[in-house]
Amino acid sequence: MQGQQYEKKKFFIVNVLYGVIILLLVYVTLKHALKLVSPFIFAFIIAYFLRRPTRFLSSRLKIPYKPVAFLLVLVFYSTIGLLVSLIGIKIFSTVTEFILQVPYLYNTQIEPFLTSTFNNIEKSTYKMNPALVAALSNFFEQFIQSLSGIVSSLSVKAVTSVSNFASILPGLFIKLVIMIISTFFIAGDYDKLTGFVLRQFSRKGRKLVIRIKQYMIGTLFVCFRSYALIMSITFIELSFGLTLVGVDNAIKIALLISIFDIIPVLGTGGIMIPWTIITFLQGNYGFGFGLLVVYLTITIIRNIIEPKIVGSRIGLHPVVTLICIFVGAKLFGVIGIFGFPITLSLLRHLNDTGTIKIFK
Repeated sequence: MQGQQYEKKKFFIVNVLYGVIILLLVYVTLKHALKLVSPFIFAFIIAYFLRRPTRFLSSRLKIPYKPVAFLLVLVFYSTIGLLVSLIGIKIFSTVTEFILQVPYLYNTQIEPFLTSTFNNIEKSTYKMNPALVAALSNFFEQFIQSLSGIVSSLSVKAVTSVSNFASILPGLFIKLVIMIISTFFIAGDYDKLTGFVLRQFSRKGRKLVIRIKQYMIGTLFVCFRSYALIMSITFIELSFGLTLVGVDNAIKIALLISIFDIIPVLGTGGIMIPWTIITFLQGNYGFGFGLLVVYLTITIIRNIIEPKIVGSRIGLHPVVTLICIFVGAKLFGVIGIFGFPITLSLLRHLNDTGTIKIFK
């Protein structure tokens, strides 16, 4: 009896270790392999989405498939490149201007406000206990020096970050060129390439690959629609909230913040929190409190609706979706936010259809 229990425990430990090793291998492979093959993955996705319009135009215009595919790829990248360039230049110039203005804002608004506030505190303290004034004055001087050093350090770090980003642009440019060239080749020979890959599988394997592809494409569309809906809701909330607190150009600012809200590292807080802090430091407490209420309301609503909207559309419980989004963002960033829920949804779909057996 004891021998059987020992064998069961041994079997359980071996299985757990085996599972952990597999997960670690998958994580390391995805973490590094995705960066290497990402240009080809994006090229294949773009070629897939251009396949139907290419076939339609080819049949209607009586033109061979390849020239139409090349033309559509060219039009696609030209349009996207123009839009990204215009938006990128505007964002880059705005962020750079703000970074360069931080020391000026500190010297002309934040420091005078802190000095005025301290003088009022000093006068009140002197009336109560004159002995505390010297200690309070020393503390304030040290505080101002530390804060000034922090502002200068942040400005230097921000400029350094911009410089570092500029230094990686050549590498990004090479990946972009590879992706564009790959898209031309893949779009022109899409059926030939996919046919070759499918022939490497057995009949059962081909059915599984096709089923996974169909489900993944459909789920990606669902996810994009879900996040477009979330972004639209955030935009409406921001437009209404910022208009109420009296912000000029509220709709334009709301659109910018709602776009940032999709980015995990930045989010709404990336703009709203610094804006609120600066407003409070300037002494505009009513406006700052209004911005704070708007930010908290949007954050609470976002955390409630995101798991429900995304989870309900991909067939996952909101709690499970929230866990996937959080873990995916921590491990793989933006890709993880979409990839983890979609992967788990795929496994659930394959398990429910009996294709694989993972859980009961």
